[in-house]
Amino acid sequence: MSRDRALRGAIAVVGAAESTELGKIPGKSALELHVDAALNALADAGLRPSDVDGVACAGELPVDVADYLGIVPEYLDGTNVGGSSYMLHVRHAMAAITAGLCETVLVTHGESGRSRVGMTPWAPAPQSFMAQLELPHGPVGAPSLFPIGVRRYMAEYGMTREQLATVPVVQRQWAALNPRARLRDPITVEDVLASPVIADPIHLMHCCLVTDGGGALVLTSAERAAQLDLPAPPVYVLGAGESSESTVVSGLESLTSSRAIRIGGERAFAQAGLTPAEVDHLMIYDAFAHVPLYGLEDLGFVGRGEAPAFVADGHTAPGGRLPLNTNGGGLAYTHTGMYGMFAIQESVRQVRGTAPAQVEGVDVSVCTGVGGMFMSSGTLVLGSAATL
Repeated sequence: MSRDRALRGAIAVVGAAESTELGKIPGKSALELHVDAALNALADAGLRPSDVDGVACAGELPVDVADYLGIVPEYLDGTNVGGSSYMLHVRHAMAAITAGLCETVLVTHGESGRSRVGMTPWAPAPQSFMAQLELPHGPVGAPSLFPIGVRRYMAEYGMTREQLATVPVVQRQWAALNPRARLRDPITVEDVLASPVIADPIHLMHCCLVTDGGGALVLTSAERAAQLDLPAPPVYVLGAGESSESTVVSGLESLTSSRAIRIGGERAFAQAGLTPAEVDHLMIYDAFAHVPLYGLEDLGFVGRGEAPAFVADGHTAPGGRLPLNTNGGGLAYTHTGMYGMFAIQESVRQVRGTAPAQVEGVDVSVCTGVGGMFMSSGTLVLGSAATL
């Protein structure tokens, strides 16, 4: 653990940007969205592709991203564990940079989730646990598998349908403050419950968007960041953690919590030397409305069964004491398929002080990603120079 703590603040995010467009982008393939976001992030850092010696991405091969950009890498990371992949890329880059394996790592994301340009048709590998153990029984992916845990949570902790519906309502409140958000019109609990049922108790408005887009990060050592003439202040990685669990819902330790979120979060907070009480801003992956509720509990912000009332009472909404998913989240901002990159982008903006819905005094932001039906998770604790 002492060596782990030594990495606290050792690397910095010096560039962060999304693709030029978000939403429906039929004119660009998934790979082109990676490259578009990469060039924007490099410009944000005041750097060029030739300054990069490490490339990490999911979905596309890092070899292809490097080749497209003319980068000759000394470090490659193609880790792909779904939406949390980018949190893991940052953690792995922290280790690689501090070990001297590379100096500057470009982490990219791009998906044509809506237009499906350059995307492989989705289908689980026939040898996968999901194809063998779940799909033969009728479910088709997350919209029909995730609700199993929601029903169990409601039975165990008494969460009401109205409390669950409050999550997308609050996300719209944040999205209304963000000009790039896909869905900005306000909604009510009644609107959510009147939307079509997808798989009880999940309604359409409990579900994430399906969009095209990309994002990228530029990471380097804190020492090098201090020597660069950066257009924006660096954001430091204070802590990072990751873990995984079963790829099938029936194999999870619990249907009412995520072991992967819990373990990854504990590791990230331990490395940062911080507690949830010291966090100013929070991003939790919200492919479906219940995921942030699990995250609030598994990260230690509230006790077991307390998250639904915590959100319903307004604590995560604009003006609340724990601003959560301030870009509008996957429910209202954008969701290309592997959303974790966009959670990191918003955390970086909040720490920099440049977010559209800026929260006052953000020095510490935590972002948590999830892959699959809680099969993986990664958590980052990001901080300003004041936290070093």
